[in-house]
Amino acid sequence: MPSFSVLLENGWGRWATALGIAVLVLGAGQILQRVVLHRLRRVAEQTETDLDDALVDLLQRTRWFFFLAVALWAGSQVLWLDPWVKDALRKLLVTAFFLQLALWGSGLITHLVDRYTQRLLEEDAVTATTISALGVVGRILLWILIALLALENLFTGLNLSALIAGLGIGGIAVGLAVQNILGDLFASLSIVLDKPFVIGDFIVVDNLMGTVEHIGLKSTRIRSLTGEQIIFGNSDLLKCRIRNYKRMQERRVVFHLRVPHQTPVEKLEAIPGILREIISAQPHVRFDRAHFASFGNDALLFEVVYWVTVPDYNVYMDVQQAINLAICRRFAAEGISFAYPTQTVHLEPPGMRQS
Repeated sequence: MPSFSVLLENGWGRWATALGIAVLVLGAGQILQRVVLHRLRRVAEQTETDLDDALVDLLQRTRWFFFLAVALWAGSQVLWLDPWVKDALRKLLVTAFFLQLALWGSGLITHLVDRYTQRLLEEDAVTATTISALGVVGRILLWILIALLALENLFTGLNLSALIAGLGIGGIAVGLAVQNILGDLFASLSIVLDKPFVIGDFIVVDNLMGTVEHIGLKSTRIRSLTGEQIIFGNSDLLKCRIRNYKRMQERRVVFHLRVPHQTPVEKLEAIPGILREIISAQPHVRFDRAHFASFGNDALLFEVVYWVTVPDYNVYMDVQQAINLAICRRFAAEGISFAYPTQTVHLEPPGMRQS
């Protein structure tokens, strides 16, 4: 029968050695991380490259459980342990390594995507939006791959084909349960790949309008003209008719003028030319046509069409205001009046119908 000084076939000295190794490895790892991180930060502040910034970010993402797993495994190497204990420590180390590897990979993807989108957001919002969404997809795929690799290493003889098939069947069941969430997810991918709008575009959805602020996996956020944030589910958003005013190159403007029926014919003939002259004199404008369109019940109707060659709404309103003021001045100078909604009632004297 073994003496009390021998515990699990190891003497107290061997346990003390194992504990010392574990503490030394754990402390050395923590100290080394802080020293290297401090020096790398100083170097990163003085350089413009992204490599040192990425290394700083990865070191910051190194977690304590990874150092602890390495320390426990290193200390166990001087002990005589049962095979199942050694196997458990090995699995613990493998799990910690793959989890840390996933954190490093996810951090690297996030760092690269954030840096790249910040540079492109002002110049090319379409590409920035696409890269941002692909970064999310990349992180999801990375975690799935790491999980499969960890399972393969943890469980010897595991049939990954059967596991993937089982996950596929389970995925169908889960998909039926969360089909609305998955619908928004695939709708977000459709938005990113098809690009009906990107961050910064001014869009109109039904009777709601605003500037796109964020395109997420489930929802899209729009800042309205009155200041509040409007949130649309991605799948619901794609079912609507969307008007993207940021993609507008020119704005077609149609307006009407009404003059009285008593206006002389020679002045009616002069009105299209007057309108052409006024509109053509405005900046950022291309005149299309001006016609005596129809006879109304209480006025003669002129239809005017022109194009504003820039999409800015404020420019359009400034142009229309200048045109309206110029028309008022010119019509007053020409003695042409505007029609008002009126009705004329003709009364017949008594006996007129009989005679």
